[in-house]
Amino acid sequence: MKLVSPTDFDILESLADQKRNTAANIALEIDRDRAYINSRLPILADYGLVDQIGPAERSGLYEITEKGLAAVEHRD
Repeated sequence: MKLVSPTDFDILESLADQKRNTAANIALEIDRDRAYINSRLPILADYGLVDQIGPAERSGLYEITEKGLAAVEHRD
């Protein structure tokens, strides 16, 4: 697993408060391009660090997993 630092960790940290969020909101929060965040979230999901959730299969709503929280905690 290879994370892009600092962006991937910024994404994980923005979700670490246990709230669900969308790529658009995360992009605004961490001051990154929305398209880039949209490209990174599925990769983080493949690594098991975030889950895509929501009533629709492609809702664009994400939350951090326990594995993602551990990655944030052990970033160094």
